[in-house]
Amino acid sequence: MNKKHQKTLDAIWETPVRVDIKWTAVESLVEALNGDVREGNGSRIRFELNGVRGNFHRPHPGNEAKRYQVRDLKEFLEAAGVEP
Repeated sequence: MNKKHQKTLDAIWETPVRVDIKWTAVESLVEALNGDVREGNGSRIRFELNGVRGNFHRPHPGNEAKRYQVRDLKEFLEAAGVEP
């Protein structure tokens, strides 16, 4: 995991929830943690990390993750045993 991935991970854990986290950085982070990123129909995407699966939708029309997505992503990472 490089410095950019660490910054993304730290941003996910910040309070209040940030809304400027790029979704491409989130996907890159999951891949850097040896997770699996699979695309579904439309904007659906599934992450699998340490045996834990998470289903998400890519944000659109923008590229920044919404507040609820950041909260869900944090819960997914915690369930997978990831900490900042």
